[in-house]
Amino acid sequence: MAPELSAFEARRRANVANNAKLLKETAELGAKMRRATAPPPKSTTTTSKKRKAAEPAPRTRIMPTRQSARLAGADAESTGIKPEDIPKSLDIYEPKRTRTSGDLVLSKLQVEGQRWSNTDALASFSQGAQPGLRTFTDDDIKDTKDEQLLSLRKGLNELKLYEGWVPNDIKITPERVYALTFHPMKDKPMVLAGDKKGTLGFFDGSQETPKYPEDDEEEVDIPLPKIGAFEVHNRTISSIKIPMFDPNSVITSSYDSSIRCLDLQTQVSSQLWQPDDDADELGISCIDMSPEAKDIILFSTLEGSLGRFDRRSKAKAEIWTLTEQKIGGFSVHPLLPHLVATASLDRTLKIWDLRMITGKGDLAYPSLLGEHASRLSVSHASWSRTGHVATSSYDDTVKIYNFSDAAAKWTKPGAEIEIAPEHAISHNNQTGRWVTILKPQWQANPDDGVAKFAIANMNRFVDVFGADGRQLAQLDGEGITAVPAVAEFHPTRNWVAGGNGSGKLCLWM
Repeated sequence: MAPELSAFEARRRANVANNAKLLKETAELGAKMRRATAPPPKSTTTTSKKRKAAEPAPRTRIMPTRQSARLAGADAESTGIKPEDIPKSLDIYEPKRTRTSGDLVLSKLQVEGQRWSNTDALASFSQGAQPGLRTFTDDDIKDTKDEQLLSLRKGLNELKLYEGWVPNDIKITPERVYALTFHPMKDKPMVLAGDKKGTLGFFDGSQETPKYPEDDEEEVDIPLPKIGAFEVHNRTISSIKIPMFDPNSVITSSYDSSIRCLDLQTQVSSQLWQPDDDADELGISCIDMSPEAKDIILFSTLEGSLGRFDRRSKAKAEIWTLTEQKIGGFSVHPLLPHLVATASLDRTLKIWDLRMITGKGDLAYPSLLGEHASRLSVSHASWSRTGHVATSSYDDTVKIYNFSDAAAKWTKPGAEIEIAPEHAISHNNQTGRWVTILKPQWQANPDDGVAKFAIANMNRFVDVFGADGRQLAQLDGEGITAVPAVAEFHPTRNWVAGGNGSGKLCLWM
């Protein structure tokens, strides 16, 4: 007697039988379809008449061809499309902001204690950046043998991050900071910053600060700092200068091809220069002036030219084409205003003498005294009172050139001299898309007499170097969440400020 099958085994055998039956039926159906579609057998009989080649059947178009209504000359009304029918979500492009000419009577954009309405820019970590990793430590200070250098390093590294508000609460501009400077007054730290959209922001570091509760668990509303701001340009503010001899004037340049002067007393922004033709777009990348030539303003452009004009006269500016590529930054020798150092996308640092202009018209240019090429583009060239030029380059170096004897070297216009860096410091300058280009900025007239410059560090610090190439400090603090890319010294006091991609301010005092 055969054993009784379980329910599972019975179901399994039934499935096997059904599958076999389906396979058989499918095979028979396939055979019938092949016989039905098979071509007729060729005739075995031959004929002497040649058959005519069959003419190809005309191809018929199943769908109509798409045609452009615009090319056919139809207007919007004939096509049945109305402007109000277009979804608003498609209107995502901001129209180009045009340059504003003439004088502007400014009004503040922000009331006291109110945040900017825009969202923060994205933070960026470029390749090789390691936020929080120090490259200059306390051990470097302890190992210093030179007593004078040791005292200097200790003093600068004791600078503390501003304690009134954390950096994320000091939003000095609504957009990314591109230019920054201190007002030269010594009694209080006044910082000015220019952003991507042409807004000039002011922060007074001496204002009364809130008192934080001693108990961390206690929740209180901390008032925001008072920040003033004016919209002086319609595009990126590329440079801000406050002359030591005229502290009421704030001179700004912009990618909108204009140079303006804001009078702090009257709050009127006057136009100093713009192209004769409103259609010209030069894009001013930097401005500078020398204390020895107070009314002469020089500017560089994104088109590779250098310009000069006298703010006292209405004469046209002299503009010389120096290179076919962008001049990212330049500076005038503080004591020898005829010497200019330019940094360019063509990978060179060049020294020019403005006393000798050769050529005429569009072919005129100043005398080239010397140049030095780097492996990649040079972002900025900054000249100190001691005659040292500091440059930053995308080859990840900060170079220092010694022209302290420039007055003796270049006594005659046009005397070409080979130049080379005295120091080349390894420094990560790969800013990427969301961080403003790192540029070294010398302290204009330091009270302690030490020539030094500040440059941001991609690990969210600000580095300080001396003219001899030795690092003096690496400034940090709690609450720094982005690279303070635009860093600068106070002209005389050892105060340092840095602005980041979100318009936030870091201040060390």
